[in-house]
Amino acid sequence: MPIVIVCIGVALLLLLMIVLKVNAFISLVLVSVVVGIMEGMAPIDAITSVKTGLGSTLGNLAMVLGFGAILGKLMADSGAAHRIAITLINRFGKKYVQWAAVLTGFIVGIALFYEVGFVILIPLAFTIAIEAGLPILYVGMPIVAALITVHGFLPPHPGPTAIASVFHANLGKTLLYGIILAIPAVIAGGPLFTKLFKMKDLHAEIPKALFNPKQFTEEEMPSFSISLFTAIVPVILMSVQALVEIFFPKSPLLSTVTFFGEPSIALLISVIIAFFTLGIFRGMKLQEVMKSVPSAITSISMILLIIGGGGALKQVIIDSGVDKYIAHIMQGSTLSPLLLTWLIAAILRISLGSATVAGLTAAGISAPLVAMTHVSPELMVIATGAGSITFSHVNDAGFWIYKEYFNLSIGKTLKTWSVMVTILSLVGLAGVLILNMFV
Repeated sequence: MPIVIVCIGVALLLLLMIVLKVNAFISLVLVSVVVGIMEGMAPIDAITSVKTGLGSTLGNLAMVLGFGAILGKLMADSGAAHRIAITLINRFGKKYVQWAAVLTGFIVGIALFYEVGFVILIPLAFTIAIEAGLPILYVGMPIVAALITVHGFLPPHPGPTAIASVFHANLGKTLLYGIILAIPAVIAGGPLFTKLFKMKDLHAEIPKALFNPKQFTEEEMPSFSISLFTAIVPVILMSVQALVEIFFPKSPLLSTVTFFGEPSIALLISVIIAFFTLGIFRGMKLQEVMKSVPSAITSISMILLIIGGGGALKQVIIDSGVDKYIAHIMQGSTLSPLLLTWLIAAILRISLGSATVAGLTAAGISAPLVAMTHVSPELMVIATGAGSITFSHVNDAGFWIYKEYFNLSIGKTLKTWSVMVTILSLVGLAGVLILNMFV
């Protein structure tokens, strides 16, 4: 019955979100309470569990997501993201423009949330395609592939960071493993996938109402080196911490690099550096730089609540004893926990549309498997993230953003976007299973 009740809860979540169009946060809290009561918890205990899960999840993530949003907004407002894009594309040239697009999406995507990166970079893709005489999707799809892969695989993005907290995974290791696995996924889902189409099939009419990017003069943008350095500071700090921990576990520097590599501290340092490199050193007053902060925080407020709701459902599953029941029935199972968590996340993604909700719910269900099987929690994070970005269709906001920006029919959106994210997901899963043999 514990598993049946969880399935009923997931079905109720689908009903509320898909059929009744209830807000994801409200749906998650309602389902969490219902599941807790059905599992035998007293109503007041179910509410307490919801509060605990919501509070502990946001307590771990609020600073990471907040500082990440601020860094992304500063990059966008200053023209740093624009500078990275046009510099890489100019240096790669028309022949290798897809690889420039991939690299641009990868670098900018680490610092920006998916939606922000998409809105900034796709108008640039339009400009590049027009100037180079190339089909819009030929340039745009590799950028989107990089952005969505980074969004699903790498901290400090909301989904992977929240999932890592459920599995108690090391974020530095998750970042390193994620980069290793994201590279082949992006190549397969971006440049290689576009090769399956005829050039004429990659044409699209640019919607004039959406193609109105902010124009920056050469003087307004920071230099490429400054822009790139500012974007990857958190990656450098977190990667150094992970490398020292892996290869020099007894080093006297471990405590120092652990402090600076802690995600919230790494991002705080990055934001402070960005205040200077993207603002004050370029003649802006601190008050002007700070104007980017409120809008950045506002942009992630609902994301934070949804993540908190996912944490509430996870806590109810744990407090009601479902995790122990799952661990018991999995004893002796030959099914890889990495494959299982990917499958759960993929089914939820296809059903719900929300990658964040799918990933968090799958992580909550699969969490006990980490302790029981001793599988790498970092690989569990990436497997869950890969599952959470699979076959996106009409119930996903990302599907419609892609469709409208590229001015495509639903059929063409399914052939390009939906198949592309599925390729990314499957390559990510294959990479996780292979890497699991060595870590």
